[in-house]
Amino acid sequence: MTNKENKYSRRSVALFWCAVVAVVIGVIIYFEQIALLYVLATLALVGLLLIVGFSDLESVDRDEVEGLTAKK
Repeated sequence: MTNKENKYSRRSVALFWCAVVAVVIGVIIYFEQIALLYVLATLALVGLLLIVGFSDLESVDRDEVEGLTAKK
């Protein structure tokens, strides 16, 4: 049961979340709740900065990153 495969790829999940965020932003703009949009944008930016700030980028080896290496 631990080796259960995902139905959806990472790209599909990412596109789903982008669509959800776009709908939420559209609804907030439609109802003219710009102050709420500012608060959510600020919290999202703080979250992103915390993720980048606490990431351990020194221990990442260039050979271990599969997406950035060129196929030879």
